[in-house]
Amino acid sequence: MQQLLIYKKRYETTEAIHDFMDFYYSINMKYLASDLLGKGLSPKQITDAVAMAIKVAKSSGIETHKHFLPVFSALNQGIIKDCKLSRLGYGLVLMNADKSLSVVNEFQVDVLKKYLDEPSRFI
Repeated sequence: MQQLLIYKKRYETTEAIHDFMDFYYSINMKYLASDLLGKGLSPKQITDAVAMAIKVAKSSGIETHKHFLPVFSALNQGIIKDCKLSRLGYGLVLMNADKSLSVVNEFQVDVLKKYLDEPSRFI
């Protein structure tokens, strides 16, 4: 029995490749959103900040799957919804967190100082 091979000009990326790429991106996601609990943020504040950070990333043309990965984490003998974050993802979450928290204000000021210290930014 012969098999028929259908030629296409354009092949779709397989799900296996997508899974591999997601794994590859997750390797660079060294942070968890739940890490912000230790900085004084509540679970609701973290959830809101992650949602806002994803919106900001999408509107900026950033591929969110490279910076945000929903996961489950064990915490205090329970399981919580969490999010693995790249360095950029973590920064976006912290920058978009509740502005009444000192850790958020300090982070924003630090980022702005580093940005303004680079003279090439304004040329």
